[in-house]
Parts: sequence; C-alpha cells; structure tokens
Amino acid sequence: MKFTTKLKYFLLDLFDMISFLVFVWGIVLFIRFFVANPYTVVWASMAPTFSENDFIIVDKITPRFGQLERGNVIVFVPPGKNIPYIKRVIGLPWETVKIVHDGVEICKTENDIEQCNTLPEPYLSWSKTEARCGVSEFKVDTWWLFVLGDNRWFSTDSRCCFGLNCYDWSPYTVPFDHIIGKVYVRFFPNFSTF
Repeated sequence: MKFTTKLKYFLLDLFDMISFLVFVWGIVLFIRFFVANPYTVVWASMAPTFSENDFIIVDKITPRFGQLERGNVIVFVPPGKNIPYIKRVIGLPWETVKIVHDGVEICKTENDIEQCNTLPEPYLSWSKTEARCGVSEFKVDTWWLFVLGDNRWFSTDSRCCFGLNCYDWSPYTVPFDHIIGKVYVRFFPNFSTF
C-alpha cells in the first residue's frame, strides 16, 4: 500500500473521530445549557433534605414550560446576587405568606375574603419558622415566588431579602426569570433523610 493511500485512510479516520467528538460535545453542551445542569449544594440551609456537598441535577425545562408547585426545590440566582441558591418554593403568585408562631400560613383572597391555611411541611424534621428583618407577612406578585430553606434557623431566604438591604429593595420574592431550574435528582445522597 502506498504512503499516500495510508495517509488518505488516516485522514479519513481522523476526520470521522473529530466529527464524532464535535457531535457528542454539541449534544453535551445543548443538554448542559438548555435541558439540565449539575450543581453541588453549598452550606447547610437545606438540611436535612440536602446536605452540604450533595451533587444535584437541575431540570431547566420545567420552569420555562411547566409549572412550579409549592414544595418544589429550585436553584436560582436572587436579584442583586451572582451565586446560585437552593431553596424550597413556599408561596406562589397572588398569595400572601404569613410567618406565625406555629409555622407558615398561606393566604388567598377570594371575593374579598381572605382564607388562610397552615402549610403542612413534612420535609422538615423540626421547625420553628421565625420572622426576620421585622417583617412577618409577604405578598407574592405575579411571576414571583416566595422561597425558604428547610433549615429555617440558618437560611438566607425570602424572609430577609437574601441579605440585601430590606429598606431599599422590595419585594422579598424570586422572579421567574432568575430561576435556573427545579432540582430533579440528587447523587450520593444521605439515604437516612428520606
């Protein structure tokens, strides 16, 4: 076999390999930017549900095309911050969230009558949700969510503007366009918390 023929086959094989790698990387990048994203949980604001260093996969499709529900765990970047947070959805649009002595109440107004129900939170092992920054009632507007960490004593969340100046920045809620996605799966979890 001539050298030029060998070179031709080598170049064709090289081209096939490069084409395959470009195709695979294209799929990986598409999934990473539009479908799902990996994250590592930092700090303990979601304990005991999520521990520090848990590896999670975030579904980016549900917040854009589906509906987030109360109790979903989401990853987002709060207004005025540049790092992602992981928290649980508590208040939905057009609801009022009240921090009361025995937990959290969700209030809805229908026909000018406010109906409030205490939120059952079976995902908490112990909880006494306390108000912060002197505010215990939060109105959630359209396209916003009220979120709390499961570790209520050590969570920076919607109760206090995510650490921003409460007097200059309002509301306390998370806008939909700041949501990265809904937590879909956790790898290497601590199975004792299930």
